[in-house]
Amino acid sequence: MVYTRQKLMWREYRSLSDLKLFYLSLLANCAYKSYMKKSEEIFNKMRNLGFPLTSSVCSHLLLLYKKKDKKKIVDVLLLMKKENVKPTDIIYQILTDAKGQSNDIAGMEQIIETMKAEGMEPKMYTKSIIAKHYIFGGHVGKAENVLKQMEGEIEENHMVCRHLIALYANLKKVDDVRRIWQLCEPNARIIDCMTAIEAFGKLHKIEESEAVFDKISKEGKHLTSKHYYPLLCIYASHKMLAKGKDLVKRMSERGCPIGPLTWDGLIRLHIKAGEVEKADTILQKVAQHTYLKPKVTSYVAVMEEYAKRGDVHDTEKIFYKMRQAGYVCRIQQFQCLIQAYINAKAPCYGIADRMKADNVFPNRVLENMLLQSDPFKKTLPPDLLN
Repeated sequence: MVYTRQKLMWREYRSLSDLKLFYLSLLANCAYKSYMKKSEEIFNKMRNLGFPLTSSVCSHLLLLYKKKDKKKIVDVLLLMKKENVKPTDIIYQILTDAKGQSNDIAGMEQIIETMKAEGMEPKMYTKSIIAKHYIFGGHVGKAENVLKQMEGEIEENHMVCRHLIALYANLKKVDDVRRIWQLCEPNARIIDCMTAIEAFGKLHKIEESEAVFDKISKEGKHLTSKHYYPLLCIYASHKMLAKGKDLVKRMSERGCPIGPLTWDGLIRLHIKAGEVEKADTILQKVAQHTYLKPKVTSYVAVMEEYAKRGDVHDTEKIFYKMRQAGYVCRIQQFQCLIQAYINAKAPCYGIADRMKADNVFPNRVLENMLLQSDPFKKTLPPDLLN
């Protein structure tokens, strides 16, 4: 898709003297899709054409490397310093998130201080990122201070509410979730309602999740499968099979198309209820009889359950079906496959070669699993230990 667009856009822009917009748009799309090699090719082409380095170009590269290779973030920052490109608030936001993802809270705070020293205050979304990383880093007090700052912006910016609802849910603060939802409810949009459904579900308040869902259902708004999905996942995580099936039935009766999101929810529903074979059957049926392929997460969910059992045959089957569906198997899928062999105490022949053929390079966890499952590893004979 991206390559086709590149050709079409080139035909459109090749007669123009300035191709900057063309390459910037292409870089943005490739970075968003996490196509690292293609993004770097486009960036190098822009440099060869003599286009100046801008904060917009740097932000796309930083966003890409935040997802794919954090070590390369330093290279972009050094290039920015060399070319005298000043960081924008978006760049600071990306850097803050990258530090938080690495659990480097001190580094994250240093970036915030640098940002303030440059005369920029963190915006609402940046504050929500900071609070999220404080929460998952165990810095509850610091997270609560940021949340109080965000609450002061509710009147100016309605979007603050949904971020606060999600963050208070992560802190397991039921009363605060209810309080913010009551402020938000009179003018709540669908996205706010979906956030509230997920938050109450995370806090095991199923009836309150259902009440929010009923609110948007009764308002007569056009609902798609993505609006049903959060409640379906809540039913799955709480092993409420009957309610989950009833929700899918209501979707069908309302003429809502049943697609990959709904299948994913149904598959998870049966897995949580202990019906892995039923989940597998649903997965195979939708893969064979529909033009839309199931989500990769649906395959992985079934595969993980078979791996836990040490069912090598069915784990390999799902691995193969995933390939047939057009998905590229990566580290997570190979970890799952190797775990099936380990749990079955069965030799795992040729797995390293299969990974190499797929251009998958093991991380530390996968390396340990490979050593554990290696049928040719050398061990001392029992008589030498006596």
